[in-house]
Amino acid sequence: MTSPRPRIALTMGDPAGVGPEVLLKAVQELGPSVAAGNMDLIAVGTRSCFERAAKLYDLDVTFGPVERGGGWPCLPFEEAAKAQADFSLGVVSAEAGRLAYMAIDRAVALTLAGDVDAIVTAPINKEALNAAGYAYAGHTELLAELTGSTDSCMMLAHDKLRVTHISTHTPLSEVPSRVTSERVIRVVGLTIDALRDLGISDPRIGVCGLNPHAGEGGMFGSEDREVLRPVIESFQARGVQIEGPLPGDTIFVKAVAGDFDAVVAMYHDQGHIPVKLLGFSVDSKTGKWTNLSGVNVTLGLPIIRTSVDHGTAFDIAGRGEASAQSMVEAIHFASAMAERRAKS
Repeated sequence: MTSPRPRIALTMGDPAGVGPEVLLKAVQELGPSVAAGNMDLIAVGTRSCFERAAKLYDLDVTFGPVERGGGWPCLPFEEAAKAQADFSLGVVSAEAGRLAYMAIDRAVALTLAGDVDAIVTAPINKEALNAAGYAYAGHTELLAELTGSTDSCMMLAHDKLRVTHISTHTPLSEVPSRVTSERVIRVVGLTIDALRDLGISDPRIGVCGLNPHAGEGGMFGSEDREVLRPVIESFQARGVQIEGPLPGDTIFVKAVAGDFDAVVAMYHDQGHIPVKLLGFSVDSKTGKWTNLSGVNVTLGLPIIRTSVDHGTAFDIAGRGEASAQSMVEAIHFASAMAERRAKS
């Protein structure tokens, strides 16, 4: 670790969305923790975007040099790129996509150089990113290339429910071909390592079936029996607490009940739906989201990276309505992982 307390780089995300808003709100909420010496927070991005957000949401913040350390109301700031064109809040823009990319690129460089201990990212817009000339399916793929990683995976976490994924941004028709023994072994291993980073010394893993009813003995598909079961049995033979493949319609209930420390899902929606169902609170009278909770973690990188578990929310950008809860949780998650890793 670069200092006695974790130094966390916060990237602004797509500045046309809610990224700068939730970042500044989160830092404001975490100000007492920063002042108490528990962590250092550094904003990374475009100064004009942060200053516009601070003014728009009436936040009394100034931006100072990174060397000073600390946080609210003087937030250390690292300029990644200056804006070269105007863009509107809530609108997909190549310029906003470029600035979002440059913030991530700069934060990764700082972390690889050992200047910060972890990255927490605000949401990006894939369409804007691609319009700017960066052809990535999302943060996970972008971070993998910037760090030279070849086999990372995504973990979503809400409270005690933690879910890793065999595949993510993959067409459903291609998922079965991605469920290979090698990939399952890799993701289970990364899941175990991540749980140990969180202080769980003997993790309990549940593996989701690919097919309905985990294949029902081969009636509904052979992957569960021919690919997943042998891998699970090999981990069990090494003393790992792991069960499966278990049906996707019940395994998450077992995890929430405390049977597992993490669940390995086979594809994007299988893992995302239960986490987001628990993490997104909706006002029954208005139908509006009142709170967004949950953390996205990229495993298998040489750096620690966490993120919010929501998108750019262009529909509410500029209104001051965005919840910072997920960003606050992501910062705490990154700090805990950095502290644990420094001690190991």
